[in-house]
Amino acid sequence: MTPAIELKHVSKVYRRYSGRQFATLKSALLQRSILRDLSPTDTFPALHDVSFTVQPGVTYGVIGRNGSGKSTALKLVAGITKPTSGTVTVRGRISALIELGAGFHPEISGRENVFINGIMLGLTKKEIAKRFDEIVEFAELESFIDAPVKTYSSGMYMRLGFAVAIHVDPDLLLVDEVLAVGDEAFTHKCLDKFAEFRRRGKTILLVTHSLGVVERFCDEALWLDHGRAMAHGDPKRVVDAYLTAVEEGEEALLATTTARAVAAASSGVAEAPVPTAGESAAQAATPSAPTSTDVATAQADNPIQDMFLASEGRWGSREVEIAKVELIDHGGQPSFVYHSGDPMSIRLLVKAAEPVDDFVFGISLFNADGVCCYGTNTYIEEMSPDRLSGHVEIRFDVAALDLVEGTYKLDVAVHKRDGYPYDYHRLLYTFRVKSRTRDVGIYRPAHRWSFSGDVSFILPATAGRNEPE
Repeated sequence: MTPAIELKHVSKVYRRYSGRQFATLKSALLQRSILRDLSPTDTFPALHDVSFTVQPGVTYGVIGRNGSGKSTALKLVAGITKPTSGTVTVRGRISALIELGAGFHPEISGRENVFINGIMLGLTKKEIAKRFDEIVEFAELESFIDAPVKTYSSGMYMRLGFAVAIHVDPDLLLVDEVLAVGDEAFTHKCLDKFAEFRRRGKTILLVTHSLGVVERFCDEALWLDHGRAMAHGDPKRVVDAYLTAVEEGEEALLATTTARAVAAASSGVAEAPVPTAGESAAQAATPSAPTSTDVATAQADNPIQDMFLASEGRWGSREVEIAKVELIDHGGQPSFVYHSGDPMSIRLLVKAAEPVDDFVFGISLFNADGVCCYGTNTYIEEMSPDRLSGHVEIRFDVAALDLVEGTYKLDVAVHKRDGYPYDYHRLLYTFRVKSRTRDVGIYRPAHRWSFSGDVSFILPATAGRNEPE
């Protein structure tokens, strides 16, 4: 079968802006340096040796981080730009939903813009007139179609552009992250239109950050990273490979962030004032706001009872010191990224300069908004202290991290029963919980749905993965 879209060893190189300018074209030509002086440091490859084919009737998804070359690939297929090397072959009539509403004139009405935009996309005036009512109805602009486009909101503007492009009835539909052009109801309508295109055997090339849409709609997928093709084929396999790479990047970032926070707190140097509970960020930024050094000194001398009112930092007498904190995954390795329902262990390495008989170990877990998700300590759980001496290891094991997706922070502490702090680490350790289920809140309890009577569901292909029983 002849491919509808075919890219062979395609590279696209853009010139990087260097700040050098010529006064006139004549001076640039006389110096003969427009191309000669263009060194590799003055260019960057948007795509590098990328090859893929899309068969007729296939919905093909392209995913990747921002700047990975996704939109460049789509523009090459649309003919908006040309490859630096390699070949791009496209067979069939194209409608590109890349820059919705491109060509709309703000001073004239939506009605006139529909005709102008439709002609730009290859329709005749008669064809536009035949589809006009359907376009306006789809865009939900019946009451505003005769108003100047400059009076439209951004959502109205984008919806009209989408409606025109989708009604061109192309052989190939190119879509670049346009599912955010309206509210949830309009997004569902867009997805229904894509499904209709699939049923009619149209070819769709979709660039999106919505991985669920790729898994749901696409027959094949391509993952681009820094202009290179990393994986292609089955959408679920490609999405999983991409998510694994994203998590590895998050691991590195969170490890660096945590190390810096611990180092700054341990040295008594704060990067910025941190607002306490009930205090705005603006108030914390005022000269009277305490730094972590002030907080550490004040709280060591006069420990507060409600640690929810404490700022980020570290304080205490260090008679007993928490020398190291690690978050351990199910494989026994330090980690900063977990999936909802995964086991996690918090490991504390503690050293006591002299033997002590009054000590309590505590753990608290907060979400990104500062809400305490859970907190406990050994004394609450009726473990009365007896003796602590030298170097010891403490583990706090969580069998299932039943939290919804989000970023969380950890408090760890060792103190006396009356609250006197030996060593308190406040909000210094950050980790992330990932989930393919978009539920809300904080806590995800283990649960199961049950139904009786004439009711049934069609479960997605991803059902059951990382889900509680």
